[in-house]
Amino acid sequence: MARLLNDDIVQQVRDLFNESLKEPVALIYFNTQQDDCMFCSETQQLLEEVSQISDKISLDIYDLDKDTEQVTKYKVDKAPAIVIAAKGGDDIKDYGIRYYGIPSGHEFSSLIQDILQVSERDSGLQPATREFLRSLTQPVHLQVFVTPTCPYCPRAVILTHRMAMESEMLTADMVEAQEFYELANKYGVSGVPHTDINDGRGTVVGAVPEEHFVAEIRRALGL
Repeated sequence: MARLLNDDIVQQVRDLFNESLKEPVALIYFNTQQDDCMFCSETQQLLEEVSQISDKISLDIYDLDKDTEQVTKYKVDKAPAIVIAAKGGDDIKDYGIRYYGIPSGHEFSSLIQDILQVSERDSGLQPATREFLRSLTQPVHLQVFVTPTCPYCPRAVILTHRMAMESEMLTADMVEAQEFYELANKYGVSGVPHTDINDGRGTVVGAVPEEHFVAEIRRALGL
């Protein structure tokens, strides 16, 4: 099978990892043998190639339909699914960072930036944002709908994933709109990035500043 990442990309990522990858990171991948999974094999291959670039990155692969214990543990409900988590020895810290669909095109940069951010064990968010997120008492589920050709989508994906690092009450999913078009239609996605907050209670359209996103979450929660 032909490689997905050419030599130039691999070298760029290797240089970035050598310079900035701090602590171990776990990539946890869920595939399925169902025929309707458009890019399950390609997503697995992509993660294998990325994980081979640094010995600080591990990759665990599970079957959505068979590995029920892991599916329940990570609360994934569709495939391809990627969890990016912190790893310390045998311990895994799940921040609630999810990818549903292949992180290709512009979203490959989201994947790499998320790996680096998790390796830092720090979200890099503003103090006021951290304080708000850590004070959450209601669950928050963010679904960021994207396409691989969208140049603005990584900003929204990376921001929501950083938010997930700050609160156990918040999970953030990248959802590739073309692979999961029925879900995109359910939430009325007509342009990307389009972020749904708590199953229709709030919406953020476009890549907006951190403060704006926090305000929309507050509004959706009635705060």
